[in-house]
Amino acid sequence: MSDNNLHIAVIGSGGSAMAAALKATERGARVTLIERGTIGGTCVNIGCVPSKIMIRAAHIAHLRRESPFDEGLSAQAPAVNRSALLAQQQARVEELRESKYQSILNDNAAITVLKGEARFVDERTLTVTLNDGGEQTVSFDRAFIGTGARPAEPPVPGLSETPYLTSTSALALDHVPERLVVIGASVAAIELAQAFARLGSRVTILARSRVLSQEDPAVGEAVEAAFRREGIEVLKQTQASEITYDGRVFTLQTNAGTLEAEQLLVASGRTPNTENLNLEAIGVATERGAILIDNHLQTTATGIYAAGDCTDQPQFVYVAAAGGSRAAINMTGGDASLDLNAMPAVIFTDPQVATVGLSEADAKAQGYDTESRTLALDNVPRALVNFDTGGFIKIVAERDSGRLLGVQAVAGEAGELIQTAVMALRAGMTVNDIADELFPYLTMVEGLKLCAQTFTKDVKQLSCCAG
Repeated sequence: MSDNNLHIAVIGSGGSAMAAALKATERGARVTLIERGTIGGTCVNIGCVPSKIMIRAAHIAHLRRESPFDEGLSAQAPAVNRSALLAQQQARVEELRESKYQSILNDNAAITVLKGEARFVDERTLTVTLNDGGEQTVSFDRAFIGTGARPAEPPVPGLSETPYLTSTSALALDHVPERLVVIGASVAAIELAQAFARLGSRVTILARSRVLSQEDPAVGEAVEAAFRREGIEVLKQTQASEITYDGRVFTLQTNAGTLEAEQLLVASGRTPNTENLNLEAIGVATERGAILIDNHLQTTATGIYAAGDCTDQPQFVYVAAAGGSRAAINMTGGDASLDLNAMPAVIFTDPQVATVGLSEADAKAQGYDTESRTLALDNVPRALVNFDTGGFIKIVAERDSGRLLGVQAVAGEAGELIQTAVMALRAGMTVNDIADELFPYLTMVEGLKLCAQTFTKDVKQLSCCAG
């Protein structure tokens, strides 16, 4: 615990900013938190929480319409009342915003909240243009920037003149469009594309290269295969050259032909919210708007720290929160760093995608001599009894030592199994270590053990539960 009485300015109120503010007050600092918009930032308001609620509702709708057990269980397409689902979604968002953000700020006497937009005057002074009018000067000893990011607009002729959807506005749409085109094939794009398809839209995805181009190619291929089974059209190597809107229909000119749709969702990247902070005046370096930070979360300006989506870190709320808390430790005299070598990532499609560590290509690029195994889910008892065997688990290891380097999984519960791989990677375990561990039978995470066993044996020749 710090015994100083530092004054820390925190810009933002999302995952990184709240973590920084709370940790700083735990360590004896006073905090002025500045938020220009809604308390809580992206995750609770317009990101993780509402999207996962919508995705879950769409999953239930899909199972009522179709499941692997339809020979013995009746199925019927549900009537989808999007307005009612939206009301349920937003009620939970408001509940979590109040309990996890607003009430915590209200109850913390060491935090003063200003509603307005902050701008740096110099290395120890901010001006805040207050939402209610007027301006306030804030002097500080340290500052933390956690302003997040927003959906980017690609430079497609005509797009800016149309009322296209972003990942934010799509989550607030009160109806299910009959026809939806999605520009983008990364996380937000494919999660929302599948959700809308399962709620009743006819969906076409435009991928500039391929689905999930930053992942192992097998990952994108597995997701694309699942989408095609559900009737979602995926157009790879496809870009729009012009977009128009006539008040009723979007028309897209593409290298794959002309497409028309009732709604257009653009989810092809995010832009850091940094352009109004006057960062150049205080020597904070950025790259394409993203704040550059070191291993201790400090920017290129002494005493100015940052974390989350406004920086060059991976854009996950748990990374943002971890960065915020560690930055607060460092701002109050401590010494903390953020190690992302065992960072899990989950994409909430069905099947889910979950990864940790290095892909085989990344490991080789870093100079490792690798050995890998890919286990199809028809070798995993849990997947077999679920009658849901689309997907795989892949383990990448160092050839000579057998040390785990990375795991990629495409499975119905990949997001649940990946944390076991995170702990194994963090502990420096080998594939033999994993293969020898006890895993509960008829769980999806048992597939991790089975995949590890394939390095030394043919798992098709093992009995159930074979150690």
